[in-house]
Amino acid sequence: MFITFEGIEGSGKSTQAKLLAEYLRAQLGKDKVLLTREPGGTQIGEQIRQVVHSHRNQEMAAGTEFLLYSAARAQIVAEIIRPALAAGKIVLCDRYADSTMVYQGYGRQLDLDIVGKVIEFATGGLKPDLTFYFDVSVEEGLARRTNGHQYGEELNRMDTQAREFYERVQRGYAALIVEEPSRWIRIDGTQSIEQVQMDLRKTLERILVQSQQQPKTV
Repeated sequence: MFITFEGIEGSGKSTQAKLLAEYLRAQLGKDKVLLTREPGGTQIGEQIRQVVHSHRNQEMAAGTEFLLYSAARAQIVAEIIRPALAAGKIVLCDRYADSTMVYQGYGRQLDLDIVGKVIEFATGGLKPDLTFYFDVSVEEGLARRTNGHQYGEELNRMDTQAREFYERVQRGYAALIVEEPSRWIRIDGTQSIEQVQMDLRKTLERILVQSQQQPKTV
């Protein structure tokens, strides 16, 4: 099963992905669960992450940003995600292709058709089975990022965009959820870390049970 975590900056998705991975590893075994992130997750991807997120690269063009994210994604899909899925592992990924669609497509206002085609090429058509969307307001998300930076958390170039940019990103997420409601699970990100994690576990356990009960097609 391929599960992704999406949301604006400060939504809590990275924290929740790590906690859910720890829980699943305790339940299923360490070798049964893979946690990774985008951009990154591979040696090449982490190098791209440093470039695309660096505050020194404020002049980066929207197209350059988009292609760098796509290059990192092509690498992680080929090197990490597909092999893990083929081995029967549960793969948890902190951000995936939906982030590019909403950040570069809606946020940067690049052509959505072109963005979609490049995503298709980079992923080879690989889509998540389930995507958790952590819903918080733009105001709360940005406040959390600022506070987190004070305690040593990463504050990268994508965390310092104009408010209007993040509002477009949120509208992008809303549009994607409407397009594929069966894949997306909305999580109230304003709750406590503990409550959000409990919601994730209950939701995932219910989905896993349902998938096991579905009759196999011949």
